[in-house]
Amino acid sequence: MIAILVVDDDRMTCDMLAAVFTRQGYHVLTATSGREALDLFRQHRPRVTLLDLRMPEMDGIAVLREIRAIDPVAAVMILAGGVTDVQENQARELRVTDFLRKGLSLNVLVGAVDRVAQQPVPAQSVAVPAQGSVSLAQTGDSILVVDDEPLILELLVQFLTLRGYRVRAAKSGREALALVRQESPQMILLDILMPGMNGVEVLRELRAQEFAGSVVALTGAQSEELLQEAWNLGLQEVVSKPIDLDRLLMVVQLGLVLAEC
Repeated sequence: MIAILVVDDDRMTCDMLAAVFTRQGYHVLTATSGREALDLFRQHRPRVTLLDLRMPEMDGIAVLREIRAIDPVAAVMILAGGVTDVQENQARELRVTDFLRKGLSLNVLVGAVDRVAQQPVPAQSVAVPAQGSVSLAQTGDSILVVDDEPLILELLVQFLTLRGYRVRAAKSGREALALVRQESPQMILLDILMPGMNGVEVLRELRAQEFAGSVVALTGAQSEELLQEAWNLGLQEVVSKPIDLDRLLMVVQLGLVLAEC
């Protein structure tokens, strides 16, 4: 069984990626600190290491430098979130295998790791791929964004598309239901307060159609009555407006993992 080491100081991220890659047949090791990561690397020599750069005490560059001292050709893929030019240059000098943006569709991330894991052990002279070299075309999970505010709709479509998700958009509840009938998405981000047909009414119709995907509510004005009805209809999570994009990504990733389970 191929071993993968996931290194991130966020325990939730480690647990989520461990669940994803374990289902893909990998033996997954996790570490929430640089020192722990190096101990596991020496013991198990994983085929691929997924390494967060921004960690306290011992950052990803320091970990990568130590890994290179142990194994000059080990496959190390950086999980890049807010990486600086200096960090990127340092990682490239240390022959990092690839950069992967944090928040990528899990299908895209798995595909990138699969490609590296299935290759022969790379020679030291192999060129480093360019940042963002992972192909995103039609490989991501499908998401439908439903919101009557055009600016929010455009922002979320662009934001999620850049992270490898296949995204469609609807400006109303009726349009959303029509798109679901054409192709059922794995997740719906659904504005609760919309004119004509609000999010709860859309959710009620989805349940009548036996929609099996995840539904996350987007709301700017808390309506306890509407939200309670939405929870009763199997709502997965609520994301408040203005939207924290980092939190939204975590909600999306966890929701897709739970849907697969």
